[in-house]
Amino acid sequence: MRILIQEQWKGRNIEDLLRNEWKIPKKLIHTLRMDKAITINDQLANWNRPLNHGDEVFISLPEETDDIAPYPSSLDILYEDDYLLVVNKPSEMVTHPNNNETNTLSNLVVYHLQGQHKGQNPHHIHRLDKNTTGAILFAKNIFSQVVLDRMLADREIKRTYWALADGVIKSKNGKITEPIGRDRHHPTKRRVSKTGQHAITHYHVINTFPKDKLTLLECSLESGRTHQIRVHLSFIGHPLAGDQLYGGSSTFKRQALHARNLEFMHPFLLKKIRVTASFLDYPPIFENYI
Repeated sequence: MRILIQEQWKGRNIEDLLRNEWKIPKKLIHTLRMDKAITINDQLANWNRPLNHGDEVFISLPEETDDIAPYPSSLDILYEDDYLLVVNKPSEMVTHPNNNETNTLSNLVVYHLQGQHKGQNPHHIHRLDKNTTGAILFAKNIFSQVVLDRMLADREIKRTYWALADGVIKSKNGKITEPIGRDRHHPTKRRVSKTGQHAITHYHVINTFPKDKLTLLECSLESGRTHQIRVHLSFIGHPLAGDQLYGGSSTFKRQALHARNLEFMHPFLLKKIRVTASFLDYPPIFENYI
C-alpha cells in the first residue's frame, strides 16, 4: 500500500501518523514494526524521522486468506481509488456471504478487484439489508479497513438515507431515540425494547403526498443497529412503504429505503469524498416522488 505524505503531515514521523492520525491498532503497528514492513522513499523506515511533503510511504501488509469467491457481474461504482471504493447496491442482493453464497455484492467486488491487490481482500465497512439499495463503502485492504472502521465508529463517515414512509408525517423534523433489540418471536426481526441497544434516528421531511398517503424522508443515524430505520419508523406509526415485515403497505415490491449519500474526509488523500447513489429500481420507486 502506497501513501504520499501530504503537506499537512510535514514534520510528523511515521509512528505519529500510525498512532495519532490513522489510529491504527497497537497489534497491527507492532506487526508492521517487527516485520520491517514500512519503507520511505524506498529506504527502510526510520520511525522517528520527520517526514517531508511528497515522501512516498510503502506498507507491505500481512497476506490475507482469500475466502470470498469472485463472481463475474457488473458493478455500479460511485467512487474508487487505491484504498477504497463505493458501490451502489441493487435490491435483491445481500452485502456479504453468510453461508455458501457466491453472488453477493462482496463477491462482485472481489471479481472487480482481481489482480489489483494480490493477497488482500475487500472489506465492507457497513451493510445494507438485502432489499435496501444504495451506497456501500468497501476498503481494499486490511490497513484501509481498520482506519475506515474506526472512522465509522467515531461517526466521521456520514450516511444519509431516503425513505418513503406510509402516511403523512406532520412534523418537519424528528428524532427517534428508542433502543432496539431482537424480536424473540421472529428469527430475523427487530423491535423497540427497553433492554435493547441504544439507537438514534434523525429524520427530515422532504415532501408529503397526501393523495398517495406517503412521506418522503431523509434519515441519518447516530448508531447502526440492524433494521434501525425500519424499526424506528414503524414504531412511530409510519413504517416504510413496501416493508411488510414491519407493518408497511404493499405499495412497492420492497421496503422503500435507499442509502442516498455517503460523505467523509479521505484519511490518506485528505480530500472530501461525497457520493450520491442513483436509484436502481425498475419499475421506479423514488423517481415519482422527487
